[in-house]
Amino acid sequence: MVQENASTSSSPGERGRPRMAVLVGFLRRHLRWVVVAGVVLAVIAGLVWWNTRSGPPRYVTSPVTRGDVVRSIITSGAVNPVVTVQVGTYVSGVIKAIYCDFNTEVKAGQLCAKIDPRPYQLIVDQDAANLASAQAQLKKDEAALAYAQTNYQRDLKLRKEGIVSQEELDSDRSVFNQARAQLALDKAAVKQREAALNAARVNLGYTDIVSPVDGIVVSRNVDVGQTVSASFQTPTLFLIAKGLTMMQVDTSVSESDVGAAKVGQKALFTVEAYPGKTFEGRVTQVRQAPITVQNVVTYDVVVSVDNPDRELLPGMTANTRIITEERKNVLRVPLQALRFTPGGLSARKNSGSTADRQSQPESRVWVLRDGKPHAVPVATGLTDNSNVEITGGELQAGDAVIVNETTSATSRSAPQRTRLRF
Repeated sequence: MVQENASTSSSPGERGRPRMAVLVGFLRRHLRWVVVAGVVLAVIAGLVWWNTRSGPPRYVTSPVTRGDVVRSIITSGAVNPVVTVQVGTYVSGVIKAIYCDFNTEVKAGQLCAKIDPRPYQLIVDQDAANLASAQAQLKKDEAALAYAQTNYQRDLKLRKEGIVSQEELDSDRSVFNQARAQLALDKAAVKQREAALNAARVNLGYTDIVSPVDGIVVSRNVDVGQTVSASFQTPTLFLIAKGLTMMQVDTSVSESDVGAAKVGQKALFTVEAYPGKTFEGRVTQVRQAPITVQNVVTYDVVVSVDNPDRELLPGMTANTRIITEERKNVLRVPLQALRFTPGGLSARKNSGSTADRQSQPESRVWVLRDGKPHAVPVATGLTDNSNVEITGGELQAGDAVIVNETTSATSRSAPQRTRLRF
């Protein structure tokens, strides 16, 4: 009983000694692995520190050059003839013959197709006969008028002598007036018949489909034996382009760019048929009629171009660049040079006073001199999508302006991370 009480009343320190001994024994048995794990953790920590430490900055530069700065509108359009005439028909009938085909060069007045003229010839012959009948009736009534006039004048003399009664004289006067009125009616009928005959002859002439202009047949929409009907809408038989030596490009310019498009500006465009050739034209018209497609508003800007060799064909797609403003052989720098600010300077600039920020120039570039960036104030002019014109400042051709900044940590981070993954 005494021994049991003694073991039960032992101190906590005495109870922890066996556990410590077990831990010490475990470390002695696995000391090698513990050392290896510590070394691995140290190596990983060193690699992470080496990978994330910041080194001296490295600057990407671009030289100041002399060249052209061009501001332009990039758009697309279609090549079309300057004048396109739709040749239709005024009368209905069956196509009897065709004398023009695709790509046929025609002159003004040249016969291109023929509608069967027989129905219209019959109408002409009938109207001609009606006119002849009206003319014969006119001659007959002229003779009757002459007889009535002679009879009236004779009875008028006899009445003065008392041989003819007044009633007979009045009857002769009435016959004479009626004959004169009938003659006027016959003359009107003759004119009516003449007008009908002329109309029939005009319709007969419309059976000849002729070209109204000098040009080239671009499209033919009829064949021999086909019936055409000229009712409310005149059918188009031929499409004739008036002279393909002068063409135009109808371009679609967005409403945000149309304000810069002016008549007389130079335009350059290419077509897929001649990928290595650039065609040059001039803006001849900026049409004010809006074209809305899916809530997008564009305007038609017409570019005229000479086509002496007839290389450009109607319907070709033209990738067009309308030059709105241009500076030749000027000092220029890349657009990124004006946007660049060395690391850390932007924060100090923003933390300065309002007077300090207002005293700094609005435009400046950073030039790399002796391995360090130096701010150079400049005056800018025309800007395109890649370069900026320098109109004033201390820059010279050949100076190296800074366009970007990198650090050694950034350049090493990617390969180091790759090695760690492997």
